[in-house]
Order: sequence, then C-alpha cells, then structure tokens
Amino acid sequence: MHVIHIIRGGVAMSVSTEPAANSPVFTPVYWRQCAARLGAYASQRGKFAVFLYEFVRFGVKQAWACLFGGLMLALLVGTYLWYPSGSWLARYDFLFLAAVLIQLTLLALRMETLDEAKVILLFHVVGTVMEIFKTAVGSWVYPEANWFRIGGVPLFTGFMYAAIGSYIARVWRLMDFRFTHHPPLWLAYVICGAIYINFFSHHYMPDMRWGLFVVLLLSFGRSWIYFRVWQVYRHMPLLLGFFLVAIFIWLAENIGTFTGAWLYPNQMKGWTMVSFAKLGSWFLLMIISYIMVAAVNRPQAYRPPCEKR
Repeated sequence: MHVIHIIRGGVAMSVSTEPAANSPVFTPVYWRQCAARLGAYASQRGKFAVFLYEFVRFGVKQAWACLFGGLMLALLVGTYLWYPSGSWLARYDFLFLAAVLIQLTLLALRMETLDEAKVILLFHVVGTVMEIFKTAVGSWVYPEANWFRIGGVPLFTGFMYAAIGSYIARVWRLMDFRFTHHPPLWLAYVICGAIYINFFSHHYMPDMRWGLFVVLLLSFGRSWIYFRVWQVYRHMPLLLGFFLVAIFIWLAENIGTFTGAWLYPNQMKGWTMVSFAKLGSWFLLMIISYIMVAAVNRPQAYRPPCEKR
C-alpha cells in the first residue's frame, strides 16, 4: 500500500492511495478512501487544484445531505410524467408508500442515523398538523383523491417537511457545524414557538412576521456558522445560510406545484410561479426546522485552531 505524506497548516498527514483489501466497491469506506486519494492528488497540484477539489467535495456533501429531499422531488416529477391515470393505487398513496420505503431503506443501509430518523418523524407530525389547518382555511389544496389522508391532507405531505429536517440533520453531521455568538437554546425555542403560532394566528389577527424578522435579526444577527468541507473550517453568517436554503426550498415548491402535487388558489386555472413573497414564509419555516434539529444536536462553539489544546 502506498502512502503519501502531506503537510497542510503545519500538520503532517498520511493518506493511503490504495483501497484496503477489505473495502469492497460502493461501501462508505471505499468512497472515503477514494476521496482521500483525490485529496492527496489535489494537494500535490497546488492551490487551484485544492480549491477545485474542495468545491466538488462541497457539492457532493450537499447532494448527499439532500438525498431524502431529492428522492421525494424525483418522485413528484416522475409520477407527474409517467404515473398511469386510473391506477388502482392513487398517485398520492404511491408517494406516501414510496416515502416510507425510502425512509426504511436509508435506516436499514445505515445511510441515516436513528437520531436523524427521530427528527424526520417530528417534522412529519409538525408539518402535518400545519397542513391540516392550512388546507382547512384554503391556503392551498391537494386536488387528487387518495386513501392515506387526514382531512384534506395526503400523508405523503408530511415527508415534504421531513425532507427539510433530514437535510439539516445530515448536513450538520457531514460538515461538522460549529457556531459563534449563537443565541441560547431557550431563546431559540421561544422564537420557534412564536413563528409556528404565527403560521396559524395570522389568519385571525395581524401577521407578526415582520416583528419576527426583527427578533431574528437581533438574536441571530451576530451568529456565524463554521462548516468543514475538507480540512479547514469555512464560515458565513448563519442568517445568510438560512436564506440560501429557503431559496432552494422555494424552487422545489415551484417544481412541486408544477407537477400538481398541491396548488395555491391562483394556480387552479393554470400554473403560475409561486410568489416571491413565499420566500419569507419558507425562511421562517427554515428557522423552525433549524431550531428543531438544534434541540437534538446542541450547537457547539467554534474554537480557532490556536485556542485548541
């Protein structure tokens, strides 16, 4: 077995350039060793090669974190294009059963941890409760008939919310999140509760979202998230990270409504793009999602290398 010795940041590392004999193809160990060999190769080729490798590695980790959500989105598109009309199993029911099967498969293959599954279950419950209320007041509708539903809400919809929780839990683990100036969890819980209540109460009283945005700015405005793509930590404002994820959720919602999985009132006579105003709603939902995962993972403070002992 060949070993390459790399010096980065004053730290010597040894990286194997050949897979171990007991590491069959397509196992996690095999892929980690492949990544190590590519990293060793990039380190020998200069800064640009290192940047390119880390950029690709970032994309791969993001795609891996989005696995559950990506599969759900693929199911929405696939069933819209090819699911047979008049099938004995309704499209929504197929989506629900497929989502359950995906969840069980990820657990069986240990591609998802039990803690992540618990977060997904919690998201499913929280999302379904909100869906029942929102469909009752006419915020959006699910136009197709099916069997697995509560009121006007097909049960597959809970997995759409769970996909957000799955992404946050997985990317937290994959990129080893650390934080500076993170607000205390008790304050985060209060904010989370206020946002969730406002999703219901704004139908009967003034919408408090602008006040909530101010509270979020005051509470999280100084917070930075540190994430490790490869060997060093990168960082960005935590609120900016929330907003970037909210944009991707908004794009996914446009795909979902285009496939007819659910429709807003203005889309009943023909599809139109989801309003940019929904970005604010998804940003707030992103905050709820993050805080629920934070309750399990407990945010850890970032310590610069010079402060570590």
